[in-house]
Amino acid sequence: MAIVREILQRKGTNVFTIDKDTTVLEAALLMNQHKIGALVVLEGNEVIGMITERDVLVRVVAAQRDAAHTRVADVMTTELVCCTPETTIEEARGAMKNRRIRHLPLIDGDRRLHGLISIGDLNAFEASNQEHTIFMMQEYLYGRV
Repeated sequence: MAIVREILQRKGTNVFTIDKDTTVLEAALLMNQHKIGALVVLEGNEVIGMITERDVLVRVVAAQRDAAHTRVADVMTTELVCCTPETTIEEARGAMKNRRIRHLPLIDGDRRLHGLISIGDLNAFEASNQEHTIFMMQEYLYGRV
């Protein structure tokens, strides 16, 4: 059974993080610059929250707050759903589906960050595995294996 660590081995463990006292405007600019939908908020080495595109839309834009003067700490999501590198891909997908979220931080027992996976990462991993299976089946059927 495939585990989340396998996704990290393909995509890498680089995660964009931000400090809780950064402004929402700076966070949005960082997300735009790197074409990402979420930033993990750290305090020291500990994961304390996330700020996502949805947080910015709902808690800043729709609430008519000034992004240049609103701190990330004031609008970030603090009730995080996280997983470990040993979490199965099925469990990760189920958590994302049931909680209607698109990003899962990977943490250890000390809440230290080890990576971040998105629903896009899960879909790409599954598609790659399916393509490989199809290729192997074609090779088998046509006697090339």
